[in-house]
Amino acid sequence: MKNHKSILTFALLLGFFTTLQAQDIHFSQFYLSPLNLNPAMTGVMNCNVRLVANYRNQWGSVLRSNSFRTYSVSYDQRIPVGRYDFFGIGGTFWGDRAGTANFQTLTGKLSGSYSKQVSGGRKKASFLVVGAEAGVAQRSIDFLNLRWGTQHDGEGGFDPTLPSQEAGFNRDQFIFANLAAGVLFFHRKGDNQNVYVGGAFHHLNQPFVSFRDDNRSDDAKLFSRITGHAGGEFPLGGGKMSILPGVIVMSQGPSFQVNGGTSLRFMIDQTKDSQQAFQLGLWARIANKLDAGYLNDALIASTRFDFNDLSLGFSYDINMSSLSTASRGQGAFEFSLVYKICGLERRGVYCPNF
Repeated sequence: MKNHKSILTFALLLGFFTTLQAQDIHFSQFYLSPLNLNPAMTGVMNCNVRLVANYRNQWGSVLRSNSFRTYSVSYDQRIPVGRYDFFGIGGTFWGDRAGTANFQTLTGKLSGSYSKQVSGGRKKASFLVVGAEAGVAQRSIDFLNLRWGTQHDGEGGFDPTLPSQEAGFNRDQFIFANLAAGVLFFHRKGDNQNVYVGGAFHHLNQPFVSFRDDNRSDDAKLFSRITGHAGGEFPLGGGKMSILPGVIVMSQGPSFQVNGGTSLRFMIDQTKDSQQAFQLGLWARIANKLDAGYLNDALIASTRFDFNDLSLGFSYDINMSSLSTASRGQGAFEFSLVYKICGLERRGVYCPNF
Protein backbone atom coordinates (compact mmCIF):
# COMPACT_ATOMS: atom_id res chain seq x y z
CA MET A 1 0.00 0.00 0.00
CA LYS A 2 2.93 2.36 0.69
CA ASN A 3 4.23 1.89 -2.85
CA HIS A 4 0.69 2.24 -4.16
CA LYS A 5 0.34 5.58 -2.41
CA SER A 6 3.67 6.76 -3.78
CA ILE A 7 2.62 5.89 -7.30
CA LEU A 8 -0.75 7.58 -6.77
CA THR A 9 0.95 10.72 -5.43
CA PHE A 10 3.22 10.84 -8.45
CA ALA A 11 0.30 10.24 -10.82
CA LEU A 12 -1.76 13.02 -9.25
CA LEU A 13 1.09 15.53 -9.39
CA LEU A 14 2.30 14.62 -12.84
CA GLY A 15 -1.22 14.44 -14.24
CA PHE A 16 -2.07 17.80 -12.74
CA PHE A 17 1.15 19.37 -14.01
CA THR A 18 0.96 18.02 -17.54
CA THR A 19 -2.62 19.28 -17.95
CA LEU A 20 -2.17 22.75 -16.51
CA GLN A 21 -4.62 24.25 -18.96
CA ALA A 22 -7.25 21.58 -18.48
CA GLN A 23 -9.61 22.22 -15.58
CA ASP A 24 -10.47 25.01 -13.14
CA ILE A 25 -11.20 24.82 -9.44
CA HIS A 26 -14.61 23.56 -8.42
CA PHE A 27 -16.61 23.44 -5.22
CA SER A 28 -19.06 20.68 -4.36
CA GLN A 29 -21.18 23.39 -2.72
CA PHE A 30 -21.27 25.40 -5.94
CA TYR A 31 -24.53 27.05 -4.83
CA LEU A 32 -22.62 28.64 -1.91
CA SER A 33 -19.89 30.14 -4.11
CA PRO A 34 -22.02 32.29 -6.44
CA LEU A 35 -19.38 34.62 -7.91
CA ASN A 36 -17.14 31.69 -8.87
CA LEU A 37 -20.10 29.99 -10.51
CA ASN A 38 -21.36 32.81 -12.72
CA PRO A 39 -20.60 36.57 -12.84
CA ALA A 40 -24.33 37.13 -13.44
CA MET A 41 -24.86 36.03 -9.83
CA THR A 42 -23.19 39.23 -8.63
CA GLY A 43 -25.62 41.17 -6.45
CA VAL A 44 -28.44 38.64 -6.87
CA MET A 45 -29.64 38.37 -3.28
CA ASN A 46 -32.44 39.43 -0.97
CA CYS A 47 -30.21 41.75 1.05
CA ASN A 48 -27.86 44.59 0.17
CA VAL A 49 -24.40 43.10 0.86
CA ARG A 50 -23.08 39.52 0.80
CA LEU A 51 -19.82 38.13 2.18
CA VAL A 52 -18.81 34.57 1.20
CA ALA A 53 -15.94 32.31 2.26
CA ASN A 54 -15.23 28.78 0.99
CA TYR A 55 -12.56 26.20 1.82
CA ARG A 56 -11.96 22.79 0.20
CA ASN A 57 -9.39 20.12 1.12
CA GLN A 58 -8.99 17.12 -1.20
CA TRP A 59 -6.91 13.90 -1.13
CA GLY A 60 -5.76 14.45 2.45
CA SER A 61 -6.02 10.70 3.10
CA VAL A 62 -3.28 10.09 0.51
CA LEU A 63 -1.20 13.26 0.33
CA ARG A 64 -1.50 14.26 4.02
CA SER A 65 -0.03 17.76 4.42
CA ASN A 66 0.35 18.04 0.61
CA SER A 67 -3.38 17.72 -0.07
CA PHE A 68 -5.09 19.88 -2.68
CA ARG A 69 -6.41 23.00 -0.93
CA THR A 70 -8.75 25.60 -2.42
CA TYR A 71 -10.05 28.73 -0.72
CA SER A 72 -12.15 31.67 -1.86
CA VAL A 73 -13.52 34.90 -0.40
CA SER A 74 -15.89 37.31 -2.11
CA TYR A 75 -17.85 40.50 -1.53
CA ASP A 76 -20.79 41.72 -3.57
CA GLN A 77 -23.63 44.19 -3.22
CA ARG A 78 -26.63 45.39 -5.15
CA ILE A 79 -27.45 48.96 -6.13
CA PRO A 80 -31.14 49.77 -6.80
CA VAL A 81 -32.07 51.21 -10.19
CA GLY A 82 -35.63 52.41 -10.55
CA ARG A 83 -38.39 50.46 -8.83
CA TYR A 84 -37.30 46.83 -9.20
CA ASP A 85 -34.11 46.68 -11.31
CA PHE A 86 -30.62 46.85 -9.84
CA PHE A 87 -26.90 46.72 -10.53
CA GLY A 88 -24.58 44.28 -8.82
CA ILE A 89 -20.88 44.86 -8.13
CA GLY A 90 -18.43 42.51 -6.47
CA GLY A 91 -14.91 41.23 -6.03
CA THR A 92 -13.47 37.75 -5.52
CA PHE A 93 -10.10 36.39 -4.45
CA TRP A 94 -9.34 32.68 -4.58
CA GLY A 95 -6.28 30.47 -4.29
CA ASP A 96 -5.51 26.86 -5.06
CA ARG A 97 -2.44 24.82 -4.07
CA ALA A 98 -1.80 21.25 -5.15
CA GLY A 99 0.72 18.61 -4.13
CA THR A 100 4.34 18.53 -3.00
CA ALA A 101 5.42 20.79 -5.90
CA ASN A 102 3.16 23.55 -4.52
CA PHE A 103 1.51 24.14 -7.87
CA GLN A 104 -0.46 27.28 -7.04
CA THR A 105 -2.93 29.63 -8.68
CA LEU A 106 -3.94 32.95 -7.13
CA THR A 107 -6.74 34.95 -8.73
CA GLY A 108 -8.31 38.34 -8.04
CA LYS A 109 -11.28 39.53 -10.08
CA LEU A 110 -13.98 42.20 -10.22
CA SER A 111 -17.49 41.48 -11.46
CA GLY A 112 -20.62 43.41 -12.31
CA SER A 113 -24.20 42.62 -13.33
CA TYR A 114 -27.48 44.22 -14.30
CA SER A 115 -30.83 42.67 -13.32
CA LYS A 116 -33.94 43.59 -15.28
CA GLN A 117 -37.47 42.64 -14.24
CA VAL A 118 -39.14 41.22 -17.33
CA SER A 119 -42.54 40.32 -15.86
CA GLY A 120 -44.60 40.25 -12.69
CA GLY A 121 -44.81 42.54 -9.70
CA ARG A 122 -43.49 42.61 -6.16
CA LYS A 123 -44.32 39.12 -4.91
CA LYS A 124 -44.20 37.15 -8.17
CA ALA A 125 -41.71 38.23 -10.80
CA SER A 126 -39.21 37.10 -13.43
CA PHE A 127 -35.77 38.63 -13.84
CA LEU A 128 -33.10 38.47 -16.52
CA VAL A 129 -29.54 39.15 -15.37
CA VAL A 130 -26.39 39.70 -17.43
CA GLY A 131 -22.93 39.86 -15.89
CA ALA A 132 -19.22 40.09 -16.69
CA GLU A 133 -15.92 39.88 -14.84
CA ALA A 134 -12.26 40.72 -15.37
CA GLY A 135 -9.33 39.57 -13.31
CA VAL A 136 -5.64 38.83 -12.97
CA ALA A 137 -4.12 35.49 -11.96
CA GLN A 138 -0.69 34.20 -11.01
CA ARG A 139 0.54 30.63 -11.36
CA SER A 140 3.66 29.22 -9.75
CA ILE A 141 5.36 25.90 -9.09
CA ASP A 142 8.40 24.56 -7.22
CA PHE A 143 10.31 22.55 -9.83
CA LEU A 144 12.76 21.21 -7.24
CA ASN A 145 9.98 19.20 -5.59
CA LEU A 146 8.73 17.55 -8.79
CA ARG A 147 9.23 13.86 -9.41
CA TRP A 148 9.49 12.78 -13.03
CA GLY A 149 8.86 9.40 -14.58
CA THR A 150 12.48 9.17 -15.69
CA GLN A 151 13.58 9.32 -12.03
CA HIS A 152 11.72 6.15 -11.02
CA ASP A 153 13.77 2.95 -11.23
CA GLY A 154 10.86 0.75 -12.36
CA GLU A 155 10.70 -1.14 -9.05
CA GLY A 156 8.67 1.36 -7.07
CA GLY A 157 11.70 3.37 -5.98
CA PHE A 158 12.68 6.98 -6.64
CA ASP A 159 16.19 8.20 -7.46
CA PRO A 160 16.48 12.03 -7.51
CA THR A 161 19.94 11.80 -9.12
CA LEU A 162 18.46 10.43 -12.35
CA PRO A 163 17.84 12.96 -15.18
CA SER A 164 14.60 14.95 -14.95
CA GLN A 165 12.33 16.32 -17.68
CA GLU A 166 12.53 19.90 -16.43
CA ALA A 167 14.51 21.08 -19.46
CA GLY A 168 12.69 23.73 -21.45
CA PHE A 169 10.85 25.37 -18.53
CA ASN A 170 12.46 28.74 -17.91
CA ARG A 171 10.12 30.36 -15.39
CA ASP A 172 8.51 29.13 -12.19
CA GLN A 173 5.74 31.76 -12.10
CA PHE A 174 3.80 34.03 -14.43
CA ILE A 175 0.80 36.39 -14.48
CA PHE A 176 -2.11 36.45 -16.92
CA ALA A 177 -5.42 38.26 -17.40
CA ASN A 178 -8.83 36.62 -17.48
CA LEU A 179 -12.30 37.55 -18.76
CA ALA A 180 -15.74 35.96 -18.28
CA ALA A 181 -19.40 36.67 -18.97
CA GLY A 182 -22.68 35.11 -17.88
CA VAL A 183 -26.46 35.24 -17.95
CA LEU A 184 -29.11 34.21 -15.42
CA PHE A 185 -32.90 33.94 -15.49
CA PHE A 186 -34.98 33.37 -12.38
CA HIS A 187 -38.67 33.35 -11.54
CA ARG A 188 -40.02 33.62 -8.02
CA LYS A 189 -43.62 32.73 -7.22
CA GLY A 190 -43.48 33.50 -3.50
CA ASP A 191 -41.77 32.43 -0.31
CA ASN A 192 -39.76 29.21 -0.75
CA GLN A 193 -40.85 28.73 -4.36
CA ASN A 194 -38.61 29.65 -7.30
CA VAL A 195 -36.74 28.35 -10.33
CA TYR A 196 -33.57 29.58 -12.03
CA VAL A 197 -31.32 28.72 -14.97
CA GLY A 198 -28.02 30.29 -15.98
CA GLY A 199 -24.86 29.95 -17.99
CA ALA A 200 -21.34 31.37 -17.99
CA PHE A 201 -18.36 31.50 -20.34
CA HIS A 202 -15.03 31.72 -18.50
CA HIS A 203 -11.58 32.43 -20.00
CA LEU A 204 -13.00 34.31 -22.96
CA ASN A 205 -9.52 35.57 -23.85
CA GLN A 206 -7.89 32.09 -23.61
CA PRO A 207 -4.64 33.31 -22.01
CA PHE A 208 -1.32 31.48 -22.44
CA VAL A 209 -0.44 29.48 -19.31
CA SER A 210 2.95 27.91 -20.00
CA PHE A 211 6.03 27.78 -17.79
CA ARG A 212 7.99 28.44 -20.98
CA ASP A 213 7.79 32.14 -21.84
CA ASP A 214 8.42 31.40 -25.53
CA ASN A 215 5.55 28.92 -25.87
CA ARG A 216 2.67 30.49 -27.79
CA SER A 217 1.20 27.33 -29.27
CA ASP A 218 -2.48 26.39 -28.98
CA ASP A 219 -1.72 23.70 -26.39
CA ALA A 220 -0.36 26.43 -24.06
CA LYS A 221 -3.70 28.27 -23.97
CA LEU A 222 -6.07 28.01 -21.03
CA PHE A 223 -9.15 26.21 -22.27
CA SER A 224 -12.38 28.20 -22.18
CA ARG A 225 -14.92 26.82 -19.72
CA ILE A 226 -18.64 26.70 -20.43
CA THR A 227 -20.91 26.31 -17.39
CA GLY A 228 -24.64 25.66 -17.27
CA HIS A 229 -26.58 25.51 -14.01
CA ALA A 230 -30.20 25.26 -12.95
CA GLY A 231 -32.25 24.63 -9.86
CA GLY A 232 -35.07 25.82 -7.69
CA GLU A 233 -37.00 25.47 -4.47
CA PHE A 234 -40.43 23.86 -4.13
CA PRO A 235 -42.45 23.75 -0.89
CA LEU A 236 -43.61 20.47 0.65
CA GLY A 237 -45.78 19.65 3.62
CA GLY A 238 -47.56 22.96 3.99
CA GLY A 239 -44.41 25.09 3.73
CA LYS A 240 -42.53 23.63 6.71
CA MET A 241 -40.30 21.69 4.35
CA SER A 242 -39.05 22.28 0.82
CA ILE A 243 -36.96 20.48 -1.77
CA LEU A 244 -34.07 22.20 -3.55
CA PRO A 245 -32.86 20.28 -6.63
CA GLY A 246 -29.86 21.60 -8.54
CA VAL A 247 -27.43 20.72 -11.31
CA ILE A 248 -24.25 22.18 -12.75
CA VAL A 249 -22.63 21.10 -16.03
CA MET A 250 -19.07 22.18 -16.86
CA SER A 251 -17.12 21.59 -20.07
CA GLN A 252 -13.48 22.71 -20.40
CA GLY A 253 -11.30 21.37 -23.18
CA PRO A 254 -11.22 17.57 -22.84
CA SER A 255 -12.81 17.68 -19.36
CA PHE A 256 -16.53 17.32 -18.71
CA GLN A 257 -18.25 17.21 -15.34
CA VAL A 258 -21.80 17.11 -13.98
CA ASN A 259 -22.87 17.69 -10.37
CA GLY A 260 -26.48 16.98 -9.59
CA GLY A 261 -28.65 16.24 -6.61
CA THR A 262 -31.04 17.76 -4.14
CA SER A 263 -31.37 19.06 -0.61
CA LEU A 264 -34.27 19.05 1.80
CA ARG A 265 -34.83 22.24 3.78
CA PHE A 266 -36.59 21.99 7.15
CA MET A 267 -37.94 25.27 8.51
CA ILE A 268 -37.22 25.62 12.22
CA ASP A 269 -38.56 29.13 12.63
CA GLN A 270 -40.05 31.44 10.01
CA THR A 271 -41.34 34.76 11.27
CA LYS A 272 -40.85 38.40 10.34
CA ASP A 273 -37.86 38.72 12.68
CA SER A 274 -36.44 35.19 12.57
CA GLN A 275 -35.58 32.85 9.73
CA GLN A 276 -34.01 29.55 10.77
CA ALA A 277 -33.68 26.45 8.61
CA PHE A 278 -31.68 23.23 8.38
CA GLN A 279 -30.77 21.35 5.19
CA LEU A 280 -29.64 17.83 4.32
CA GLY A 281 -28.53 16.96 0.79
CA LEU A 282 -27.16 14.18 -1.38
CA TRP A 283 -25.36 14.86 -4.65
CA ALA A 284 -23.37 12.97 -7.26
CA ARG A 285 -20.45 14.07 -9.42
CA ILE A 286 -19.98 12.38 -12.80
CA ALA A 287 -16.94 13.10 -14.98
CA ASN A 288 -15.57 11.85 -18.27
CA LYS A 289 -12.52 9.67 -18.70
CA LEU A 290 -9.97 11.28 -21.00
CA ASP A 291 -9.64 8.05 -23.02
CA ALA A 292 -13.31 7.02 -23.25
CA GLY A 293 -16.46 6.68 -21.18
CA TYR A 294 -17.64 8.21 -17.91
CA LEU A 295 -17.15 7.52 -14.23
CA ASN A 296 -19.03 8.19 -11.02
CA ASP A 297 -16.36 10.30 -9.38
CA ALA A 298 -18.01 10.94 -6.02
CA LEU A 299 -21.11 10.97 -3.88
CA ILE A 300 -21.48 14.18 -1.89
CA ALA A 301 -23.25 14.44 1.45
CA SER A 302 -24.07 18.00 2.47
CA THR A 303 -25.63 19.89 5.31
CA ARG A 304 -26.44 23.56 5.85
CA PHE A 305 -27.81 25.74 8.62
CA ASP A 306 -29.44 29.12 7.94
CA PHE A 307 -29.82 31.48 10.87
CA ASN A 308 -31.33 34.78 9.76
CA ASP A 309 -28.66 36.33 7.51
CA LEU A 310 -25.93 33.77 8.26
CA SER A 311 -25.53 30.45 6.41
CA LEU A 312 -23.05 27.71 7.30
CA GLY A 313 -22.50 24.79 4.94
CA PHE A 314 -20.47 21.58 5.15
CA SER A 315 -20.05 18.81 2.60
CA TYR A 316 -18.02 15.62 2.28
CA ASP A 317 -17.04 13.89 -0.97
CA ILE A 318 -17.06 10.09 -0.87
CA ASN A 319 -14.60 9.00 -3.54
CA MET A 320 -16.15 6.42 -5.89
CA SER A 321 -13.52 6.29 -8.66
CA SER A 322 -10.65 3.82 -9.07
CA LEU A 323 -8.57 5.98 -6.71
CA SER A 324 -10.78 4.80 -3.84
CA THR A 325 -8.39 1.86 -3.29
CA ALA A 326 -5.74 4.25 -2.04
CA SER A 327 -8.02 6.99 -0.70
CA ARG A 328 -10.28 4.51 1.15
CA GLY A 329 -13.21 6.50 -0.21
CA GLN A 330 -12.05 9.73 1.42
CA GLY A 331 -12.27 12.43 -1.23
CA ALA A 332 -12.71 15.99 0.04
CA PHE A 333 -14.41 18.11 2.65
CA GLU A 334 -15.69 21.67 2.30
CA PHE A 335 -16.76 24.49 4.57
CA SER A 336 -18.82 27.45 3.34
CA LEU A 337 -19.95 30.61 5.08
CA VAL A 338 -22.33 33.25 3.73
CA TYR A 339 -23.22 36.40 5.64
CA LYS A 340 -25.67 38.96 4.28
CA ILE A 341 -26.12 42.53 5.46
CA CYS A 342 -29.59 43.83 4.78
CA GLY A 343 -29.49 47.29 6.33
CA LEU A 344 -32.59 49.30 7.07
CA GLU A 345 -34.38 48.56 3.80
CA ARG A 346 -35.15 45.29 2.06
CA ARG A 347 -36.28 46.17 -1.44
CA GLY A 348 -38.71 43.63 -2.89
CA VAL A 349 -36.59 41.78 -5.45
CA TYR A 350 -37.23 38.39 -3.84
CA CYS A 351 -34.30 36.46 -5.33
CA PRO A 352 -34.00 32.69 -5.00
CA ASN A 353 -32.27 31.35 -1.89
CA PHE A 354 -29.21 29.80 -3.49
